[in-house]
Amino acid sequence: MVVDKGGIVFANGQGEFWTDERCYITELHNCDASPEASLAVARVEVGVTTQLHSLTGVIERYVLRQGEGILEVDGVKQKLRVGDQAVIPAGAAQRIENTGSVDLEFYCLCTPRFFPDSYVSLE
Repeated sequence: MVVDKGGIVFANGQGEFWTDERCYITELHNCDASPEASLAVARVEVGVTTQLHSLTGVIERYVLRQGEGILEVDGVKQKLRVGDQAVIPAGAAQRIENTGSVDLEFYCLCTPRFFPDSYVSLE
């Protein structure tokens, strides 16, 4: 992403991409000009459970915008629906399962911003 002198962050045109986590990600905001946070949309297909993982030093917040699923954080499972929010502590083991009939979509707000090096597969 490119930032102009006025603090505007221009889109990078990357769009949605597949991850080894078994979901699609669209990064909405993740740049050097804003190290305190990043924002993305995750999309999990029907019947899929994401990879069990943790984020080192990163707190993640989910805000569901479509579908329903079961979020597991450190072995505790909770059903989530549209509008529900979850705060996942840094270092917590986490995954989400799409239990609905449409793709599960949610915003992922990370503080500080997400870096691939913070991702730890637990599988």
